[in-house]
Amino acid sequence: MPRRHLTFDEIDHRLLDLLQRDAGSTLRILGAAVGLSASAVQRRINRYRAAGVLERHVAVLDLERTADIVLAVVLVTLERESSRHHAAFRRRLLEVPEVQQAYDVSGEWDYVVLLATTGMARHKELAQHLFKDAPNVQRFTTMFVLDPVRTGTYLPTR
Repeated sequence: MPRRHLTFDEIDHRLLDLLQRDAGSTLRILGAAVGLSASAVQRRINRYRAAGVLERHVAVLDLERTADIVLAVVLVTLERESSRHHAAFRRRLLEVPEVQQAYDVSGEWDYVVLLATTGMARHKELAQHLFKDAPNVQRFTTMFVLDPVRTGTYLPTR
């Protein structure tokens, strides 16, 4: 089923903002915050899901309370610019759950990849698989995160 774009009213903007901050809030709490009944909030949430606006609900772990997490930003340049080579590299990134984010970007680099691994040994293993052993990776550089000042997945709706 193709996903369609929705037009948001002010309540939608406020509700989506609240859901991004804490999707575990009850329908009653969300309704009170936006001036709707719990059932009206549920109908809107169902509409967001049907349209693909709400992709999934996830648990966000606290980096400071998890063991030996290594965050790294990796800048990657591919040798060839064909769509076939980009598609193969993207598939490689999508196979690995430790790839938290990956962006096809403009400028000197082709991709920016955010990795989250459990320890340096796992980071080295992934770097070998994703970048060193990958056919078509011309060069890459890794910047390790010393202090994650702010992390998140919030997207503005207006």
